[in-house]
Amino acid sequence: MFLELDGFLGAEDVARLCEIAAQTRFVDGRVSNPHNQTKHNLQAQDGDPRHAEASRIVSDAFLRSDAFQDFAFPHSIIPPLLARYDAGMSYGVHSDASHIRYGKDLLRTDLAATVWLNPPGAYDGGELVVHFGTHPVTVKGVPGSVVIYPATQLHEVRPITRGQRLVAITFIESRIPDEFQRNQLYELSRIANVEGPKMSWDHRVRLDVVRNNILRMWARS
Repeated sequence: MFLELDGFLGAEDVARLCEIAAQTRFVDGRVSNPHNQTKHNLQAQDGDPRHAEASRIVSDAFLRSDAFQDFAFPHSIIPPLLARYDAGMSYGVHSDASHIRYGKDLLRTDLAATVWLNPPGAYDGGELVVHFGTHPVTVKGVPGSVVIYPATQLHEVRPITRGQRLVAITFIESRIPDEFQRNQLYELSRIANVEGPKMSWDHRVRLDVVRNNILRMWARS
């Protein structure tokens, strides 16, 4: 299961991130994955203070998004990173590393997220393709939207044939590592959010008991 959210970032945040990207030094994306022969992109240089501001803007959006919280049950979010694809660049079919080191912590990558920053008409190609078995799901979002998907699935970024693709990417370690369990809790949350106000108070309380008890069983601290 994956989640797309429009309006994840406001117009001012998108404009500021694009401004930061225009001023930030980008380096070869293989610096973070040197063994992947299919990765041909650029990413913001680590240590640039403007990169830290960009990361904070996107991180804050994840923290305030109830829809994201209900879907991902985040335990940790790796600081988001600006990534750029110019004409001729792509990221071939690949799997994400199971864990990423951040400081002293080794974080499990349960979910991946792509935040779109420039208009889809600004470039040709560059679609994110997530492979669910034999059925590829293709996504090319509008500025300020985000797609969150299981990092366990093969995925790719198709070649850019014109223009420039600008995104922010990150990985999430969930409190619910099991994807099936996480999806069931997400469905219960959707039912509670949509149908809860229509329920009698007794039924709403019983639903909350079920959700909280399942969280107690499945969630890792």
